[in-house]
Amino acid sequence: MKKTVTWVLIADGAQARVLENTGPGKGLKQVEGLDWSMETLQARDLVTDRPGTRGGGGSPNRGGTVPRTDPVEYRETEFVKSVAAELDRHQQRGDFDRLVIAAAPVALGDLRKAISPAVQKTILAELNKDLTNIPTAQLDQHLDGILAA
Repeated sequence: MKKTVTWVLIADGAQARVLENTGPGKGLKQVEGLDWSMETLQARDLVTDRPGTRGGGGSPNRGGTVPRTDPVEYRETEFVKSVAAELDRHQQRGDFDRLVIAAAPVALGDLRKAISPAVQKTILAELNKDLTNIPTAQLDQHLDGILAA
């Protein structure tokens, strides 16, 4: 009988990792190569000092342009999209059967939008929690018996 492989994605907008459980009592282990992080930056680190101006034909009321999206939010959304794409590639290869997602609220919302329908079908549970700074050995208590299901 084939074992059921459950992956647990722990994520926020700047870091993510995938852990694997292969059955009751087996615990969680890091999936090699599936941990990501990006340097946390503030908006001031991502945009220029002064906003540009719109061509106003010499109008004295020309103002600076303001970005339509927050550059930090945009960067985090793109990060989450790349994690979702990687999960999709692994799901297509059959690397896991079930998926549990524990993510910070904003990242969870972004993940829901970015995850493919095929990966969505494998989702066993979602936790609206940021567990990125919890050591692997302590994650079992946060997953409240979900893996046993």
